[in-house]
Amino acid sequence: MTDQNEKGSVEGPVAALRGLNPAWFSLVMATGIVGVVASTQSIPFVPAFLTWANLLFYALLWLAYLARLAAFPRAFLGDLREHTRAMGFFTIVAGSGVLGAQMLEVGNHRTAAQLLWFVALASWVVIVYAVPVALVAQRAGKPPLKWGIQGNWLLWAVGTQSVAVLGAQVASFFGPAAGGVVTLSLLLWLLGVVFYVWVVTLIVGRLFFYDLPPDGLSPTYWIDMGAVAIATLAGATLLGTQAQSRLLEHLGPFVAGLTLLLWATASWWIPWLFVMFFWRHVFLRQPVWFEPAWWSVVFPLGMYSAATAALSEAVELPAVFGVVASVFAWLSLAVWVATFVNMLFTWWRRPLTSGT
Repeated sequence: MTDQNEKGSVEGPVAALRGLNPAWFSLVMATGIVGVVASTQSIPFVPAFLTWANLLFYALLWLAYLARLAAFPRAFLGDLREHTRAMGFFTIVAGSGVLGAQMLEVGNHRTAAQLLWFVALASWVVIVYAVPVALVAQRAGKPPLKWGIQGNWLLWAVGTQSVAVLGAQVASFFGPAAGGVVTLSLLLWLLGVVFYVWVVTLIVGRLFFYDLPPDGLSPTYWIDMGAVAIATLAGATLLGTQAQSRLLEHLGPFVAGLTLLLWATASWWIPWLFVMFFWRHVFLRQPVWFEPAWWSVVFPLGMYSAATAALSEAVELPAVFGVVASVFAWLSLAVWVATFVNMLFTWWRRPLTSGT
């Protein structure tokens, strides 16, 4: 099938493939982090089940993305110029990184984790330049800030931090090169923080200075919290890494302080996000039909649990932090189940369309 076929009428699964959302790897991100926190909280059966499920999701999504690129290259590459969809490609990076962390945590599969780190790093190098260049180079049709930016723009920071997290986790497996991997992870962590500051400034401006309808408050706004939660996890993982890095040794107190600030920022976001959720879906009765963005609610909840547990271990915080991590682990698992059921129910009630 070629681009010429795109002019024709397509239905069902073919239409779904053509319109496949670039952010579908958020399913892997959500499943991966819930599997990780279920393992750290010693929840029986769940970690192994979610690991096998996530390997299946990861393989199927790669097949779907490659099939879309081959069958509908204009639609696939055109998403790079769509302000509301382009940043979704960073879920490829984050999904690979989180799956690697899951493989390491649940099964101690070191080689698989290293390979997934290379995949995450390589895809990050491509996407981190391809997406901004495509958006900047677009000469016409750019949307106003009110409509052009959403919470999914913070996937730019999330993808970067996922490479930093997994890099710090696998660094000690690289022998003489371990110090270099830690240093690279440290630099990516700092760069991810910069990306967060850039984007969240625009997002906060959108929330405070524009009138937004209910459908303008997408579930992707939960990434406002998830992006700083994964940055917290990256900082805590760097503090606890077994690999040696002179640069990290010199910056240890700075890393600890900034990591605590990131965790505090993530904590501050949580009440706001719950208020926005209830205002949108309870008071304004916005439908909760499934869309890939709902996985963006699961991931931050699980990531906050993982980040809180890692931070409490890295800087010896009070025991209550362990309780908080446990509560959010169970909450993220419950929301994962609810989202998965919602996905199946929505697909049953609403056959696949090009807007998937």
